[in-house]
Amino acid sequence: METRHTKIGFESRVLKIVSQIPEGQTLSYKDVAVLAGSPHAYRAVGNILNKNYDLAIPCHRVIHSDGSFGGYNRGEKQKIKILKKEGVEIT
Repeated sequence: METRHTKIGFESRVLKIVSQIPEGQTLSYKDVAVLAGSPHAYRAVGNILNKNYDLAIPCHRVIHSDGSFGGYNRGEKQKIKILKKEGVEIT
């Protein structure tokens, strides 16, 4: 059973992992979940990032495993614009 303490730890791990994604690179929600120690919690990763408004945590660099962009709390167009500016190849 997951406790509140565990949830806080998972959220902290997710935010730390995402804050370390270099400019011009991306990780999938699943990649982040795996790195955070909960491989099946990719939806939880999305929920955590959707609530993040700290610009130091580049949640725009997290995308779906199939290469689609996924959501972004500042809008999908803004996510694509930022990724293009950082040199991510957009197909």
